[in-house]
Order: sequence, then structure tokens, then C-alpha cells
Amino acid sequence: MAQQIYPTGPIRIIVPYPPGGSNNVVARLISQKLNESWNMQVVVDNRPGGNTIIGSEVLLKSPADGHTMMLTSNSHVITNLLIPTPYDPLKDFAPVGTIAISENVLVVHPSLPAKTLRDFILLAKSKPGQLNCASSGAGSPTHLAAVMFEILTDIKMQHIPYKGGGPAIIDLIGGHVQLHFNTPINLISHVQSGKLRALAITGEKRFSNLPQVPTFAEASMPAFDLKTWFGVFVPVGTPKEVIDKLSAEFAKILAAPDFAEKLDKLGMSPMASSPDKFTALMKSETVTMAKVIKTGKVKLEQ
Repeated sequence: MAQQIYPTGPIRIIVPYPPGGSNNVVARLISQKLNESWNMQVVVDNRPGGNTIIGSEVLLKSPADGHTMMLTSNSHVITNLLIPTPYDPLKDFAPVGTIAISENVLVVHPSLPAKTLRDFILLAKSKPGQLNCASSGAGSPTHLAAVMFEILTDIKMQHIPYKGGGPAIIDLIGGHVQLHFNTPINLISHVQSGKLRALAITGEKRFSNLPQVPTFAEASMPAFDLKTWFGVFVPVGTPKEVIDKLSAEFAKILAAPDFAEKLDKLGMSPMASSPDKFTALMKSETVTMAKVIKTGKVKLEQ
């Protein structure tokens, strides 16, 4: 019965980040497809702040009927490894499935003399703690990418957290910070225009829209391969029939060639998964990130 009548009204997709970042773009792509499929209004509701805690709490307090969901990334299982959260990321949310997975790019401000990854590592070693590395928030995937990079290269940078990838990139372009790790979707136009310089990208092959940028493996850092995933959650207690219908709809959307093409242009790949597989991914990510946080002695800046 729930499968037959759902959805019965507008759908809201909460994004615990400000507009302008990769989470926001993925949410809007999904909202457009859901609107087309179900002929129902789908709105993206940005609720930034608190290292994704604010948006997550909005979902926790929402009716468990499938009409409110949240699209977020790796931060969902990272934040509470650094600070106490008013929820358990694995127990207090019902996973629907993953949507996409993205590579990560290291970009620097053009004023930096480093033209290659090797040049940058040598520069950073000569200036321990002096280069400012922007992130989309303390505990975010972009933050942990920088920490992993520091561990692998034995360098030290100054972490500057922002309330999302958009604000971080604005300050990077303005020269207020020197480097940033982020998904290609947020950086392509700025690299192509020369406002930023890309030094390396994760993945097994070069990204077609940034063919001049070598992979980390090509640049002699094959161990650096941290990716960013994007997934959808609904409140605990949402009927299984509703979750199943959403999961099936997402799988249908992700299998469409035109959607895959849109993601590819943004440096992403479709990543459909069942709620169970999504849960397994999050558990694995928790173990991996806990090791990075411990080794890197990461503490959350207030």
C-alpha cells in the first residue's frame, strides 16, 4: 500500500552544506530526476553548519514518511569520530543508498611556485606549518584528505576549515589560503580558467575534462586514493516499502546513460547500492577514517 501511494506530497532533500558545493550539485541533479519521474515537487534545502550536525538534526526531527531525506557525504560517519554528536550516524538514520562517488583533486593558488606534485611536497617540507590548507569543514572528506596527504608525505600544513567547499574555494581563488583538496565538480572551471592550478587527481586514469592533470599514482603517490561518496538517508522508522521504492528509483536514475554522462563531466561516477551495502560501506569508512584521525592526531577546531 505504501509503495502505491508514496509520494503523496512535495519531497525535501536536506543538504547539510551551503550552496555551491558538490553535495548541493548532486542533490539538485537527483531532485530534477525525481521530479521528472514522479511529477512531484522536489526541493533542496541547504542547512549548513555544525560540521553537518545542524542538517542532520533537521532530518532526525522530520516525519518518517519518506518525504524528507538528506543527501550527504563521508562527513556523516567522520564528524562523531572527532566530537560528540547528538546522534549515532549508523543507528539513528535509515540509509537508502549511495548515489555517486568522486575523485579528489589537489589544487593550489597560482602564486605558489610549485608546478608539480613533487615541487609542492618539497616546498611544503621547506615551510612546515606555513602553508594554509582550506577544507570544507573540520572532519570533512576534504580535511581528512589533507591529513592523509600529510601522513604519506611527512609534511605539516595549517588547516583552515570553512562551512562548505564553496566558501573555501572563494578564499583559495582570492589567495587567502594556498591549497585545497576537493572534488573535480567544484574545481574544473577554475582550473580551466587559470584561477587555480591542479597538481594531481585520484583514480586509475586521468580525468577527461582535466587531461593535463596527472593522477597521484603517475606522480609517484599511488597510496593516496581517498574518494568522496554521496548517499541518501531518511529518518529511522520510515516504512521499508518507502525505502525500497526510493532505492529502486535511485537505481533506475543512476542506470540512465544521460545521468551517467552528467556525472562523468563532473568527475563523478554513478554508485548505486542497497541500504545494506551502504551500511557496510559506512562501517568500513569509519574504521579507515578512525585510523587516519588517530595517526594524524586530528582534533576538531572550534
